[in-house]
Order: sequence, then structure tokens, then C-alpha cells
Amino acid sequence: MSETFTRPRTYAYGLGVVLLLALPFYLERFWLQAGLFAMAAAIGAIGINLLTGSTGQLSMGHAFFLAVGAYGYCALAGDGSDGLTGLGLPGWLAAVGAVALAGAAGGLFSPIAGRLRGAYLGIATLALIFIGQHVLFNAHDLTGGFNGRAVPPLSLLGVTFDESELLIAAVPFGAAEKLWYLGLALLVASALFARGVLRGRPGRALNAIRDHRIAAGVLGIPVARYRAAAFVLSSMYAGLAGVLLALVFQRTVPEYFGMLLSLEYLAMIVIGGLGSVAGAVVGGVFVSLLPQILNRYSDALPLVSAPGTGGIAPGEASRYLYGAAVVAVVLFLPGGLVRLAARRPRRIARTSAEER
Repeated sequence: MSETFTRPRTYAYGLGVVLLLALPFYLERFWLQAGLFAMAAAIGAIGINLLTGSTGQLSMGHAFFLAVGAYGYCALAGDGSDGLTGLGLPGWLAAVGAVALAGAAGGLFSPIAGRLRGAYLGIATLALIFIGQHVLFNAHDLTGGFNGRAVPPLSLLGVTFDESELLIAAVPFGAAEKLWYLGLALLVASALFARGVLRGRPGRALNAIRDHRIAAGVLGIPVARYRAAAFVLSSMYAGLAGVLLALVFQRTVPEYFGMLLSLEYLAMIVIGGLGSVAGAVVGGVFVSLLPQILNRYSDALPLVSAPGTGGIAPGEASRYLYGAAVVAVVLFLPGGLVRLAARRPRRIARTSAEER
């Protein structure tokens, strides 16, 4: 029975990888950028799923750590030529530093997170959004204020991820094509690392803390230490997602990193499946792509139209839809969309066992 499942699943994964690697040669820029936003969302969703789905810590401040990653990269990689603060570090070092800054911010907040639970922790992390928005709009020398700041291109292994064209198999690769492979590599590495954490001893400890904190402490699990580590790791994932978002946007704007973004990340993990890496990826892709697809095809969809034309704007329509999806998942599919996908292999296994 194991061979019956392993081979088709392995073939499916291999086919998916080949397809993803080939897409930049065929897709237009819109779909490449949409895919990049989905990759960044999936990385951030994996991070908050480690915290909320696996450890049971409700965080409403995920957008704050994305902002730390995005603006941290700009400040570390910027050379000051635009009149804003910049250290002029190499792009790859600035990216690593930005992720470390996000982790440090999570570490500074983790003692508070260790003392609070449930809605109280959610309200405390929500305060991070208000503090972050105030800093982003008013620390003009660092953030550029309301207008944001330009994002320096990343250079890695001799490749600069900007609009300069790179010919591969007679196909011109611009910023979107080059960033596609970077984003794909970061997503795969992030997913594999999180999967290793959850399947190992730390993951079992986090799940025990989520299910019964007192019992976990009685069993000798250092609850405070694991909760703090989960918060730091989640913040680093958010920082990495923020760096990738900044590279895709090519400009950071404060209003993007608000409360709505944090709510979207919570929707991602609920829709995809709490406590599951695959669920975080599925939910991130769903919530991220939905408004872009609606915007792309707004002329052909009923009730949806371009902003200012009298109908429902694509962004607003997408929030209605994934809000309805959250309700539907909570009521009818508690395990999320990933649980729905897992039912078919079980059904096939049951059928093959009965045939034998």
C-alpha cells in the first residue's frame, strides 16, 4: 500500500517542481508577480501557523514583523543617495540582517507573549500594529513617511534582481522572472524547515503546549522557552516574507502593513488548515491570489468592477469571499482545505485495501 501512494505522490511533486521551474518561460508579467505575492504570503503564513496553529498563541501583529523585514532591508541595503537612512550593505547581507531584525523584534516581545494567552495576547500584539504604523508614517528619515521608500535591488551570486535583462534560452529574464526562482527557493526552504520543526521533538512540544499547557509543564517541557522560541521563529518568517514583498513591490508603503494584512494572514491559516505547513501554503496562495484574479477579470464577473465605477471593487469582493470561506471552513471543514485534499488519498487507500 505504501508503494501505491508514495509513487504517485512523488511523481506529482516532481511534476509540480518541473512546472514551477518552467513557468517563467511562458507566463506574462502579471501572473509572475501574482505568483511572487503568493509565495511571500505563503512564507508569512507558515510563520504565523507555527505560532497560532501549532502553539496556540493568537497573534494580530504579524504585519508589524513583515514591516520590520521590508523596511529593515531598505535601511540596511540603501546607500543614502535618496536622503534616507541607509548603511549600504550588500543586498544578501541586508536581507539576512532584516530577517534577524524581525527575529530580534519578536524576541523583545516574547516575554509579554509568554505571560498572555488567547484574546489578551491578540490585543497586545494588535498594539504592535498601531505602534508600527505611527513609526512608519512619522520616522521620515528611516521610512520615507507616507510616500515610503524605494527598495534597493538584491544581488546574489552575480545576479542582480532588477529590470536588467538576462537572456536564458533566448528568453529575456527581467526582475519578475529572476525573483520567481529566488521566491520559489525561499518558499521550499521555509516549508522544509518548518516541516522538520513540526515533525521533530520541538513540534511535539509545541503541540503539547497548544493542547494543554499545564500538562506540558508537568511533563517537563519548558513552556515559556518554547513559546518564546515559536514567537521569534514566526517573526523571522514574517521578516523573510517582508523582504520578498519589498523586492517584488520595489517600493515600501506604510499603509500596506496595517491591521487588514494581519487579518488576512489569520484567514490564510484558517482556510488552509491550522498547524499544517501545506495548509499555510494553500491558504496563503488562496487569499493572496483571489483579489488579483478578481481585479484581472473584473470586467467579466458579475457585480465586480473597477474601483469608482459603481460596483464592488475587486479588493472588497475578495474580502467578502475569503470571509465567507473562513466561515465555511470553520463550520464544515475544521481541518481546512488541506484536509479536503487529504481525503482522496485515504479513499483510494481504503478502496485498494478492500479490493485485495
